[in-house]
Amino acid sequence: MTEVTLNLTRKDFVSDQMVRWCPGCGDYAILAQMQRVLPELGIPKEDIVFISGIGCSSRFPYYMDTYGIHSIHGRAPTLASGLKLTNPNLQVWVITGDGDGLSIGGNHLIHTLRRNIDLKIILFNNRIYGLTKGQYSPTSLPGTKTKSSPMGSIDPAFNPTAVAVGVGATFIARTAATDVKHMAEMFRRAAHHKGTSFVEVYQNCLIFNDGAWDYATNPKTKHENIIYLEDHKPLIFGKNKDKGIRLNGIHPEVVSLDEVDESELMVHYEDMPDGSLSYFLSQMRHERGMPEPMGVFRCVDEPVYEEEVLQQIDLAIEQKGKGDLQQLFYQADTWVVEDESSGQNGSNGQGGNGSVPTLGVDEEYVGVVFNDEASSEPYFSPTDTLSTLNPRQPLIASQDISLGEAIQKLHNLDVGLLALVDDNGKLAGVFTEGDVLRKVAGNVTDLDATPVKDFMTTNVTALKEDDTLAQAIHLMSIHKFRHILLVDDDNRPVGVLSSRRVAHYIQDNFAEN
Repeated sequence: MTEVTLNLTRKDFVSDQMVRWCPGCGDYAILAQMQRVLPELGIPKEDIVFISGIGCSSRFPYYMDTYGIHSIHGRAPTLASGLKLTNPNLQVWVITGDGDGLSIGGNHLIHTLRRNIDLKIILFNNRIYGLTKGQYSPTSLPGTKTKSSPMGSIDPAFNPTAVAVGVGATFIARTAATDVKHMAEMFRRAAHHKGTSFVEVYQNCLIFNDGAWDYATNPKTKHENIIYLEDHKPLIFGKNKDKGIRLNGIHPEVVSLDEVDESELMVHYEDMPDGSLSYFLSQMRHERGMPEPMGVFRCVDEPVYEEEVLQQIDLAIEQKGKGDLQQLFYQADTWVVEDESSGQNGSNGQGGNGSVPTLGVDEEYVGVVFNDEASSEPYFSPTDTLSTLNPRQPLIASQDISLGEAIQKLHNLDVGLLALVDDNGKLAGVFTEGDVLRKVAGNVTDLDATPVKDFMTTNVTALKEDDTLAQAIHLMSIHKFRHILLVDDDNRPVGVLSSRRVAHYIQDNFAEN
C-alpha cells in the first residue's frame, strides 16, 4: 500500500451516526483511539474498510467515516478475506468480540490467522455476551453466574491470545481499553504489520460483567498483576519494578529482584520464529498467580496469503492464458452409463469429446393418460443416430484466412458456422456468426489484415455420425449451441447439424406418436 501525505485528523474518521453503547462502556475508548491512529497512517479514507460480525463491538463500522460492512454472526473474517483477495490495496480491519469471534466464528478466525492474510483483527474481550443481555461467553471464567449459567459456568475459559499463538499468527498483541496510550500503540503496530494482526483488548461490560478485568485495569493494583512486554528487554514488573519472570525448567516463575540478578530473567523477543516464547507468555494468567503480559507477544515476517494467491493467478495466466469464464461455466461434467452387459456401473468423463450420457426412454410416462389419451410409446426415440438426420456438409476453410474472408463466406452461403482446418484437413476450430458480434464487432478495424484463427474457438465440442440424437440435444441444451459439428475418426469435419434441423426432425418424425 502506497502511503501518501494527507492532512487528515480524527474528525475525518468520525461518522455522523450517534454512538449507541452503554454509558461508561470500554468500546468508546477503543473507538476514540482508532480514530486518532488512522490519520497518522497516511492512507486515504476510501482505502480503509471496517468489517464486523454481530455484538456490541460490531456496531463499530457505523461510527467510522470509512467504508464498512456489518456482516453476520462470526463471519466477518470470511468477508474480510474475500475483500482483501479481490482488492489487496485496501487496509481491512475486522472488529469482533469474544462471543462473535471465538464461538460461532471460531473456525473462521483460526483459519484467517493461520493463512496470514493481511487483515487487522481487533477482538473486544469482555468475557460476556453483552448484546444478548448477559449470557456466559467462551472467555468467561469457570463459575461465572449468568442468565445461561445460573449455577456457574463449568466451561474452561478460552484464551484468545493462546489461540492466536497456537495457529501461528504472525502478529499478536494484547492491551486494555483503559490504557489508551498503550492501546493506540498496539493499533499502530497492527496497522503497519504485513500479514494478519491480532489484537486482544480487555474491555469492561459494566452492565453484565462489571469488574471482569479490575485486576488488570485498576491503577492501584494493575502494576502487580500485569507486565508490559518490551522487545529485547527482560520481563520486569511491579509498581517499583522489583519483580521479574525467570524460567524454571519449562515453567515461568515470579522472582524478586532483591534475590535474583536481572541477568537470570527471561528476555522478550518479538521476532522469535518458532513461537515458543509467545506460548510461555500466553500461559501466564492472573488466575494462575502470574502477571498477565500486555504488549506485542509476537511479530514476525511470513509469506502473505493474498500475495501468494496473486502470484499463482499470474503464473496460471502466463501458462494457460486468461481463460474464458463462459466456456468454463458451460463445460460439461458428465457421467457415462455403460451397458449392463459390459459389467461396468459407469465412469466419470468430461464433456467436449462426445462422451455424453445416452438418454434412455423415460418409462415412467409410458401408459400414462394425458387428456383422456393413453400412450404406450415414448414421445420420441432419442437413440436414433445423427446420420438419420442427413447432416449437411459443413462450410470448411483454412484457419489461415483473414477475418474478412471468413465473414464473407458466412454471408455468401447464409450459414452460421465455419469449420476451420489445419494444413492436414483436421479440425482446428470454428468461427460462428455469434463470434462476429461478440468478439469482432467494435474491436477490429482491419478485417483483411487480421487472421480468423485469432478469434476462432479452438476447443470444439464435436460429435460423430453414429452418436445419438440424445447427445446432440443434451449438448445444445446445456451449452446453448446453435450448431453441432460432426467429425470422422481422423477429426476431419464431415457434417453439421443446426438446432433448427434437430427440431424439424423431431417434429416430422415423432409429433404424431
